[in-house]
Amino acid sequence: MSDEKKILLVDDETDILEFVSYNLEREGFKVYTAQNGKDALRIAEKKNPDLIILDVMMPEMDGIITCEELRKIPSQKNTIIAFLTARGEDYSQIAGFEAGADDYITKPIRPKVLISRVKALLKRTSAVEEEVKTVSPANTINIGGITIDRERYMISVEGKELILPRKEFELLSLLASKPGKVFTREEIYASVWGEQVIVGDRTIDVHIRKLREKIGEKHIKTLKGIGYKFVD
Repeated sequence: MSDEKKILLVDDETDILEFVSYNLEREGFKVYTAQNGKDALRIAEKKNPDLIILDVMMPEMDGIITCEELRKIPSQKNTIIAFLTARGEDYSQIAGFEAGADDYITKPIRPKVLISRVKALLKRTSAVEEEVKTVSPANTINIGGITIDRERYMISVEGKELILPRKEFELLSLLASKPGKVFTREEIYASVWGEQVIVGDRTIDVHIRKLREKIGEKHIKTLKGIGYKFVD
């Protein structure tokens, strides 16, 4: 890769760290590793990775708590975070997304498939960042007491400023860009997560619920079996 991307890999199993690191480094990524959540927080703050891959089950601080703590670090609010874990239960995936994760990948996974997922996540992130760079400061959305500033990745609700995790911000921006339009789940997946990124069936639902908690229930309406729309 011409622009070397930094990846922080967090897992308490040494063989997993070595195996995944080897395959990522072969693709030109700069890989940092940690075997527990506390070290992951320290390394993330120091190295500012483009992507963090977390296991769920770890000593001292599990992956869910680690993800929540990472999101509290200003420099990590928009860093892509993906879980790579053997736990594939729905409740575990939902907990991961509620903690602020962008993707949830279950083991075992073939190296080529993992690399494809990683590249898709980073590609989507790069595209969004490039789009943000080209947005004029005047190109903001003001609707229903909500202001969405796409240049600063910030919103304000009735004058109160909020910084949303990347995926929540992108989802809100998409819905608010065309008030009243019904966005299907497929459209939302393709626009916010990218067509190559595979996410759980309940991913959108989790992010919608968290948005409603922050901006109010009235702005996002569900059309059962179809999708969602933003209303003023």
